[in-house]
Amino acid sequence: MTPNVLETTPAILLRRIKLTESSLIVTWFTETDGKLKTVAKGARRPRSPFAGRLDLFFAAEITFARSRKSELHILREVAVRDSREGLRLQYERTQMAAYFVELVELTTEFEHAVPEVYDLLRRALDFLDKHLPTRRALLHFERELARLLGVSGIHNAEADPSQAILRLSGQLPRDRARLLKSLPHLDEVPVAR
Repeated sequence: MTPNVLETTPAILLRRIKLTESSLIVTWFTETDGKLKTVAKGARRPRSPFAGRLDLFFAAEITFARSRKSELHILREVAVRDSREGLRLQYERTQMAAYFVELVELTTEFEHAVPEVYDLLRRALDFLDKHLPTRRALLHFERELARLLGVSGIHNAEADPSQAILRLSGQLPRDRARLLKSLPHLDEVPVAR
């Protein structure tokens, strides 16, 4: 039996769920493979090599062994490149980052590379890491996502790209209306001096 070849790619951690008492299923959005699921064996153990490396929104370089039988691959190594600590400083930043991640999850397929969407998500999370969220940032992300997915000219997406995304994916994240209502317009954001 030939061993699986290891692959390495930049990735953003989207989601993690408990698989067993000691392992996690970790969903990534990668530059080279799009959305990807991995098993982090032993990640919940105190002395795991994954300890402190598997948190939401982390930018990392991951190494994994591709499964030949399923879409669940084996995570071998994680090198955190950016923990984006700023996203944890304010609830609204975390909430908007989660909204962006959920939009990407809803609109992309597993193991289908969309490097432009990866770059959009990376830039959006980097922005939120250092800046307060605004309605303008949310609408910009939706507009760019619709454009990159090729639905920006459909169903009057220029006026409201969320409707094109809704038609594409069949749903929008539940918190969108509440998030939009809570976000200030750009001209309402206090200027730091």
